[in-house]
Amino acid sequence: MASRISELVIDCLDPQRLADFWCEVLGFRVLDEEDGYIEIGPEEGFGGLQPTLIFSPTTEPKSTKLRLHIDINPTDRDQAAELERLLALGARPVDVGQPPEASWHVLADPEGNEFCLLRHRLT
Repeated sequence: MASRISELVIDCLDPQRLADFWCEVLGFRVLDEEDGYIEIGPEEGFGGLQPTLIFSPTTEPKSTKLRLHIDINPTDRDQAAELERLLALGARPVDVGQPPEASWHVLADPEGNEFCLLRHRLT
């Protein structure tokens, strides 16, 4: 049997702020809080098909482009409507060198962590 990704850990200055943002983006809920760490995930909890996200407190601000980022897809609306929703939640567009004709949007969460909104809707 092979391994699979079960959790992604994101260092951040304000775990609660990012947990709230990503819960809204992904439709997740808080699964656990301990020693300043906040774990969020799907309703069914840890161990399902989707990895959970753990927000790990740090005092070091983000200083460069991430070497790993999250890609997301809309599930119940088209890309344009999802982009509008994400911007209203506090995401902001960023330029990481993507071509102007790119089919995806590069955004940053409230702490500047880059993620991409892809075009295709998942069901």
